[in-house]
Amino acid sequence: MSNLIEKYANLLVNYCLAVKKGDQVYVNSSYLAEPLLKEVAKAIYIAGGQPHFNIEIEGLGDLLLEHGGEDQLTYVSPIKKYIFENFDCYLNIRAPYRKGDDDHAPINEEKYKLFQKGQSELNKIYFDRLGNGSIRRALCQYPTQAGADDARMTLEEYEKFVFQSCYLYDQDPVAKWLEVRAKQQAYVDRLDKADVVQYKGKNIDMTFSVKGRKWINSDGRANMPSGEVFSAPVEDSVNGWAYFSYPTIYMGKDVEGVRLEVKDGQVIKWSAEKGQDVLDKVFSVEGARYWGEVAVGTNMNIQRTTRNILFDEKIGGSIHMAVGQSYKQCGGKNESTVHWDMITDMRDGGEIIADGEVIYRNGAFVI
Repeated sequence: MSNLIEKYANLLVNYCLAVKKGDQVYVNSSYLAEPLLKEVAKAIYIAGGQPHFNIEIEGLGDLLLEHGGEDQLTYVSPIKKYIFENFDCYLNIRAPYRKGDDDHAPINEEKYKLFQKGQSELNKIYFDRLGNGSIRRALCQYPTQAGADDARMTLEEYEKFVFQSCYLYDQDPVAKWLEVRAKQQAYVDRLDKADVVQYKGKNIDMTFSVKGRKWINSDGRANMPSGEVFSAPVEDSVNGWAYFSYPTIYMGKDVEGVRLEVKDGQVIKWSAEKGQDVLDKVFSVEGARYWGEVAVGTNMNIQRTTRNILFDEKIGGSIHMAVGQSYKQCGGKNESTVHWDMITDMRDGGEIIADGEVIYRNGAFVI
């Protein structure tokens, strides 16, 4: 496993973040990722960068919601603000202590709303810099027992799943991701020429404009693993309906069988076979009833859900759409504290139609 961890660190530092001499690199994780953190530090030093680590302690974040007052909940850390304004790279290594840690329900929802409001300034700085390309970000997963429990796997199975999703069993993972980049660029080039796109199949009939918007080739540099192409639809252009066939999770709660109806960009009707209360709460948040993302998953090494959106949205043969916050690097304008991806299977007759031309059928591009 040590060789895989070393390959993982080198992939993150040299491919995902492309750390160079003098780069200030902020690394966020938990103590459980110690083997990977050590290799990441080594790789950053070899590349000439300066690593700065924020190591989380189990349950520490809950203490603020349990004991903090309004002034503490809305406080903006000047240290984190400086980092987000000035650092060159941000590496977030998820390594959860507890089942559901990556997306758990807050212990006090009212206090959490205050906390989210307070963090909006940092979120704006972060998304603005992502949008203009002045900060390089990578998000990844270190396999822990909690992550395995979420995925309903043994730890050994989960480790293999994570490493396989990142192509770490390949002799040269970087070469494999460069191959993914080249393949997906053809999809992006075609979609960038499109004005109107339609997702059509037994689970969905949704039409939207991407005129003037940019499609992104998600080739493992911002997310590891990746394997998707995505954009932001013109906000008032989305129309139709969708049944999201894959289960999802939001704030620690399982949500299944989501069906949405959309008119002129706004979700006007929603239902869920499980988790209706979650939908009701989400769609009460400002900006959450408009769309922030449209995307296509292409990673064929991921073929099942794990209750972790980092992997699930990349499922080869699926599409996903996100309500809420837009990606500004795509030209999106919607703002919200919510960004929630919902996924549906396209492998049984699903099509993507760009300006009347079928460019994707049965879970794969045909261009």
